[in-house]
Amino acid sequence: MSLFLLILVILLFIYVFKGIIIVQQQEEVIIERLGRYEKTLKAGPNFIFPILDAPRGIAKKVTQRTLDGQSYSYLKETSKIDLRETVYDFPRQNVITKDNVSITINALLYFQIIDAKSAVYEIANLPEAIEKLTQTTLRNLVGQLELQETLVSRDKINGELRAILDEATNKWGVKVNRVELQDIIPPADIQAAMDKQMKAEREKRAMIYEAEGEKQAAILTAEGQKEAAIREAEGQKQAAILKAEGVAQARVVEADAEKEAIARIINALADKGQPDKYLIAMKYLETLSAITAGENNKVVYMPYEATGILSSVDGIKQMFDKK
Repeated sequence: MSLFLLILVILLFIYVFKGIIIVQQQEEVIIERLGRYEKTLKAGPNFIFPILDAPRGIAKKVTQRTLDGQSYSYLKETSKIDLRETVYDFPRQNVITKDNVSITINALLYFQIIDAKSAVYEIANLPEAIEKLTQTTLRNLVGQLELQETLVSRDKINGELRAILDEATNKWGVKVNRVELQDIIPPADIQAAMDKQMKAEREKRAMIYEAEGEKQAAILTAEGQKEAAIREAEGQKQAAILKAEGVAQARVVEADAEKEAIARIINALADKGQPDKYLIAMKYLETLSAITAGENNKVVYMPYEATGILSSVDGIKQMFDKK
């Protein structure tokens, strides 16, 4: 009897031990009772009824690397559903663009399971379904673009691909966070032609920039010469104006001085009479001196009117004699 109780206790202990399931953080476990969905176990310790209850497994993609650095993937059945963000690195695939160019593309997909029940019951093989859906959607998107558009529209392709995948996988309880195209590799001949085209474009831009630089330099040089000529002309004009003003002022001062001198002479000779004869005689003498000025101070000729000077000089002498 005691042996039976011991066996019973041991069996009960094993039953209870088998019924305890510890779920880690960010994981969930789907429990079925007699093949029917019963509940979803959250993080922490949980208890089920063995034999009646059993976890439902889900396929998980596992990637490993060999010793030579090559990577390979395989599917593994697991009862614990990981709710963390997962990344899938899809193998390269050939895609044909709108202009019938075959290119090679590989992509990265970041997704997260947000509903464990839907991920288990709505799709048979979640990793493979996501992979195939991504590949077919990528083919459709690239097939609508030409090669040049494909190469420069990565962000556009990523955004459209993410939106389509997120909508399609929503019923599977999956949230697609982002999609990244790693490599877009065109054929070798296309790549060589593109390299030549890029080289030609760079040389063309260099020549254009050089021509623009020479043009700008010529324009600046011409503008500098024009500005220098204008400034030089303005300077000459200002100098001429100042010179003319100086000459005019000098003449005015000279005329004022002569006027003052004449006025003093007139005042000095006023009481002697005939100051006009004196002035005429002085001017005549100055003119005569200018005429006779020359080499060896020789007088070439004597004008007839010079005889009038003698009378003027004689008149001056008489004025002084009167005094």
